[in-house]
Amino acid sequence: MRQGSARRPGHRVTTRHAQAIHPFVAAGGLGGRGAFIGRDQGGAAFCFDPWLLYAAGMLDDPNAIVLGKLGQGKSALVKTLLWRMLLFGRRAFVLDIKREYGPLCRAAGVRPIALVPGGGVCLNPLEARPEEHAQVQLLRAIATTAIGDGVDQAEAAALREALRTVRACDRVPTLPQIAAVLFAPPAEMAARLQTSPEQLAVDVRRAALALQDLCEGPLRGMFDGPTTPGLDLDAQLVVIDLHAVRDSPAVGILMACATAWMSALLARMAERPGRERLINVADESWKIIQHTGLGEWFQSNFKLARQFGVMNLVVLHKLGDLQAAGDAGSRAARIAEGLIADASTRVIYHQDESQVELTRRLLGLSSTEARLITRLAAGQALWRVGDRSFVVQHYRSRLEARLTDTDTGMRIELPAGPGAAAADPSFGR
Repeated sequence: MRQGSARRPGHRVTTRHAQAIHPFVAAGGLGGRGAFIGRDQGGAAFCFDPWLLYAAGMLDDPNAIVLGKLGQGKSALVKTLLWRMLLFGRRAFVLDIKREYGPLCRAAGVRPIALVPGGGVCLNPLEARPEEHAQVQLLRAIATTAIGDGVDQAEAAALREALRTVRACDRVPTLPQIAAVLFAPPAEMAARLQTSPEQLAVDVRRAALALQDLCEGPLRGMFDGPTTPGLDLDAQLVVIDLHAVRDSPAVGILMACATAWMSALLARMAERPGRERLINVADESWKIIQHTGLGEWFQSNFKLARQFGVMNLVVLHKLGDLQAAGDAGSRAARIAEGLIADASTRVIYHQDESQVELTRRLLGLSSTEARLITRLAAGQALWRVGDRSFVVQHYRSRLEARLTDTDTGMRIELPAGPGAAAADPSFGR
């Protein structure tokens, strides 16, 4: 300092304000509680638990959407998240369309429930929820989708009364029993609807034929009878394997019938004091919402997340998949946008330039975030958690790498070198 120059007084600030002095110093992540995901852009550990964040007022709901191209790491993230959440005492229900959860099931000590036409394993969707209103809602959704058009007033009323007729016989209703009553309505049922049995049979023949076709065609042996005894549907991890019917035109109905079991599980959990939390993984859920009846039913379950304490985890390649479920402005398209709006956590892996504008608009990304999602490397994702954003590099242990690898058929296995790291930053699909 030169002779005679004035000494300027120091300025006191907290570290919270001082971080603005250097552009690469950022605020911490979401805290140290929850499952470890990886490290954020500042190198800090990034942990996540939607229930803890909701309790802290950082989320409006526990639901999440995961987007990513093939090979970018979204499936690896979902599986490691489930595995780590199981260690925290959480539970998980998965609809496995691609048959890729087998290693995770073996590690958790459970067996996936494989549903195959005529395969000997049956889940009665109407048995899942004993309440009449829940059975009526699911039955109408299935009939609407099977018909390919909305049910009219006569069909809706007949489905309700057919269900009551079967329930009155002290039987757990099944879809073939409902179809049989619609083909030959009893006089008492017709009287309740102010018509004759003959006229009622004519009025509801379309719905009866649609249910019959499902039971003798795509649903044969899977959802058309009593639930197979001995299935562990209350296990900590329940995986429904739908790979055998993934290309069926009725796969949306099959997914909805399987999801009905998840609803039953939630209802039972809600009655328990200190109940466990459930993660419901809905991969390729656009196959459900493209059917208006099933889409509305699925959306109503989605909105019960806070009531039942469930994290609905929707997995997609791109948001265009959901939008493809219906034309712009259609009911299916509005349902898709509603699902996006009801997810406070959005995890976005690398997206092509063609998807940037749609993703930016539907998820409310800033221009900087929109540019960023085209530059993310494999295993990196933009996490939008409430109103906060993080770039996170996902890490897996060697065990988790084996549990989550879906690319073994595309690689030649090389021996690990002496300096192999314990954490594997490579990612499968």
